[in-house]
Order: sequence, then C-alpha cells, then structure tokens
Amino acid sequence: MFLESKISGLAPGRRFMSPKKVGENSSVNLSLDASLAYTSGSASYRSLLAIKSVWQYYVPPQEVLVLLEVFRRMVNESIRMGLANDASSLRKLSLLSYNQLAHYDSPSCYKLCAISRAAGILASRKKSLRRGLPTRTPYAVRQQLVSCYSFKTKNRELEIPVSRGKRLSIPLTRHTIDIISQPMIKVRSFTLTQNRPSLCIAREAPRIECASTVGVDRNLRNLTVGNDEETHRYDLSKTVRIASTTMRILASFKRDDARIRRVIASKFGERRTARTGHILHTATKTVVETAVQRRQAIVLEDIRGIRRLYRKGNGQGRKYRGRMNGWSFSMAQRQLEYKASWVGVPVIRLSMRETRGSSVTCPRCGERLQSDKRLERKLWCGRCRIVMDRDRVAAVILARRGRVRFARSRPPILLEAQGGAAEAVKGNPTPTVIPGVDAPKLTQPTKS
Repeated sequence: MFLESKISGLAPGRRFMSPKKVGENSSVNLSLDASLAYTSGSASYRSLLAIKSVWQYYVPPQEVLVLLEVFRRMVNESIRMGLANDASSLRKLSLLSYNQLAHYDSPSCYKLCAISRAAGILASRKKSLRRGLPTRTPYAVRQQLVSCYSFKTKNRELEIPVSRGKRLSIPLTRHTIDIISQPMIKVRSFTLTQNRPSLCIAREAPRIECASTVGVDRNLRNLTVGNDEETHRYDLSKTVRIASTTMRILASFKRDDARIRRVIASKFGERRTARTGHILHTATKTVVETAVQRRQAIVLEDIRGIRRLYRKGNGQGRKYRGRMNGWSFSMAQRQLEYKASWVGVPVIRLSMRETRGSSVTCPRCGERLQSDKRLERKLWCGRCRIVMDRDRVAAVILARRGRVRFARSRPPILLEAQGGAAEAVKGNPTPTVIPGVDAPKLTQPTKS
C-alpha cells in the first residue's frame, strides 16, 4: 500500500473551498526577518485543506465488475451527447444526459458522477482545441467507478450501493483503516478499478508561518535544495539507470505480436514507475520534513514545456532525447506539493518569467555566469573569479525569488534577490542583508 496525491484533487461534484479567502483588507507580512504568513484583517490564514488518497488491492466481486462496465458506458454515452450538442459545462450536460441514462441499471448517484466525469473530459478537450493542440474523439476505455455520494466507511469496510435497496461491503486493510481513522480525517470520495479501491481523504492542515524559503531545483540526476544558508543535493541517478534498463529489456523482445508487446511493455512500465516513485518519495519526504523543522516555504520553478527542447530534429542524439523525455520532473513536483500541503507548508510556484536565468546568475554579484565544457555542470564568474555549481546556484536564486513573491514592495528584498546590496533605511527592524558579504559558501576558489 502506498499514499499518493489525488491528481484532480477533489471529488466529482465538489469544489475546493478554502477556509478563509484573503479579502480587500488582507495583506502579506514580509518583514526583513522573512516571516511569511497570510493575514486577512486581524485574523490569520491558519489552515489549509489538504487532500490525498490511500489505496489497497482487492478481489472485486461480480457486482462490482458489472458496475464498472455500466459506469464506463454511461461516461461514453454522456460524452457522445456532449459532442453532438457542443456541451461541455456540467449543468448543460446534466440537462441533456440525465434522462437519457435512465435505461442503465445503476443507482442515480453514479449517473451524476458519470456525467461529471464526462463534463471534465469534454472541458479538457475544449481547452486543448483553444490552444491549437491536436485532439481525438474522447472515449473511456478503462473500467472504473468514481463517486462521492451514498457511501460509508464503518466496521472496517467500505459500503457502496449496487442497486435499489442493496449495498455491498468491501473489506479494508489495516493500513487503510489506520489512515482514515486519524483525527480530523474525512473521506471525500472513492474510486474503484478492477484491482484496487482508492479513498480520497482530506483534512484541515494548520498552516505553518514560515521564517524563510528554500528553493528546489529539479534535474535529471539530482534534486538540489537550498537557500543562502545551506544547500543539499539528493542523488537521483538511479532513476536514469532504471529507465535505461527498462528500455533495454523491452528492446530485447523480438516477438512479432503487437498485443503481446503492449502487455509486456505495460508490465515493465509499471515496474519502472513504481521504482522511480519510491526513490523520489524518499527524497521529497526528507525535503518536506526539513522544511517543517526549519519553518521554510518551498519554492518550485515552472518547467512545463521543457520537452519541446528535446524533439526530433533539434540536433540531439536519439539516446539523449530518450533519456531527457523520460525525466519524471512532474512526479517530483506532485509529491512535493501534496506532502507539503498535508503538513501545512506553503509551496510557491514561480512562473517562467520569474525563473529566467536562475541557474546562470551569480548569487554574489548578479553577473551572468560563463560556461566551459571542461567544467561540466560548473559555471565561472568572471567578476568574482570563482567556480560555482549551477544546480546549487539555481536553488539559491529560486529561494531568493520566492521571497520576492511574498513582498508587496519591491525594495529592498528585490535588490537582494538580484544580487545587489540594499541601502539601509531608518526604521527597519533588522539590518539589510548584504549579499556580497552574506553569500552562501557554495563556491570553490580557483587559481587565477
């Protein structure tokens, strides 16, 4: 059994309601001691709705298998009617589809969830069309059942309706019971597949008032975490070896049957994903635990679209492109985000504009660093005349720019993030940090 984050985050038919929204009189406190805390008027933004899921394996009875197939058909029927009437909103699709699903032998709560799932699929397709991306006619292939209505968890079992007046109980494992029995835990929805049930759980996590930020730089072979005070690197080179081994094994099968090859590739792909996820789980768990102990907000960069750099025809080798396109950078981000939200640690997502040049900017003087093939992943600052590791530099710059995100006024923290010294102003509670003096000890002196 494992704990995973919910990709969608919420159950169908439910919306995310934050405990308290920041109003017009709200502000963000960021004094020079870097205290990060949301406030709304006189009250603090103290809690955060955290969501994740817990799953287990099971042997489904025949009633469940029938429900899975019926639910899949209802989703496809709703998609067909939505495409025919150009409807993608939940309200319009419900008016069109609900009466048409009356001939399906299924509880009405599952019909609502099937319509909700179809609406989500159609909305995603409409968004892709607006962006000019190629799309195919959506069709649900996998059998599953998703619902947030009419279920109970009692007596160490999950009770779900299967027909009018009839309910089915699915036994839960000790691990699942221990998770959902914790205080302040609420079960929001369930998902059934052919081999596992999954429960979406949520709780109000007390938000931690952070005293500083820590930047996380994701790379193919490492995860570098740090700020001005300290940096640490987590080795992920084993994930590259796992991907390489998996591809070599799949290439060794010569059987001329596409169906058999697809089954084998799926088996080894799941094995690769599980092993990679475990390695990333160990690293991200340590990052979040350290952030909780030191009261640090986690800063992530936006690297969506990075795969466009490794397309065919960009002048790169086939093996290199395959290695970079197999990089699980979004898995690390997903694990960091759901683990941090579960314990109340804020996560700052910087935009591409805010992270431009983060790995090639000198943290001492702000000048652009120079590369040299002989130095591999190290960069040279001609002004400071020192060699710096580009991954550690990126983590420090991300941490600084994450502090800027919380600031209402640009100086003096913006100047600090850019590498310049800020002028002391009368009335400041603490002296201004001078980057040239208080720079992190990341560098290695070289002979000039």
